[in-house]
Amino acid sequence: MIEPLLPQRQRRFRHPGRKRLHDRLALQDIFFVLHTGIAWEHLPQELGYGSGMTCWRRLAEWTPPASGSTCTR
Repeated sequence: MIEPLLPQRQRRFRHPGRKRLHDRLALQDIFFVLHTGIAWEHLPQELGYGSGMTCWRRLAEWTPPASGSTCTR
């Protein structure tokens, strides 16, 4: 149900680096942090979650930038 809403990212052909955490797992991790209120760095690795920093970056990547009208001077 949510899968079509997640942006697709192609893997680089040259210098691919480490494989990305699957988007579904990242979303599950983000929901876990938002639901429990724990800090990103305390995301439990033993439950199969990605690192807190990875999930935080993915949330920032998926969040649209704020409009200029909401900025204060």
